[in-house]
Amino acid sequence: MTFIKTLSAAAAVTLLATSALAQSAREIRGASPYVAIENEPEPRLIVDPPLAEGLAQGVFWAQYRVENLHIAPVFGAGALHVSPRLGHLHIIVDDLPWWWADASDNNTVDIAGLPPGSHKVTISLVDANHNVIPGQVVTVPFTVPESANLTHKHQR
Repeated sequence: MTFIKTLSAAAAVTLLATSALAQSAREIRGASPYVAIENEPEPRLIVDPPLAEGLAQGVFWAQYRVENLHIAPVFGAGALHVSPRLGHLHIIVDDLPWWWADASDNNTVDIAGLPPGSHKVTISLVDANHNVIPGQVVTVPFTVPESANLTHKHQR
């Protein structure tokens, strides 16, 4: 009988501990797209340093995530009034005068063919009309090593 009580207590403690550590889908993925969010918190962009495995090949791979905004290929004035918010990324390499929009939400910026040396990538979180969300620009400085194996060089 003591064994059964001990076993039952251990099972109850395990169940409670597991429930306390579990996070809901909303906590991990954010709000449902089917319900408007009142007083949405400001969007946020988080960018990790580039992966060393990519730099060794002349490739910039940096993972990112956003909070309080859904990245999607939706543009224009009408998209500014939806909830949850919609937007995308603008990406600039080495202060070039042009950028490109990334609305794929694949969680990794991928830029290949970078020559050895110092570089920087600027990633901006923008709304559906390409307006930068204040405070949500991340510049990532990095160096492609001289020893980089440039296997991803584009063939012409």
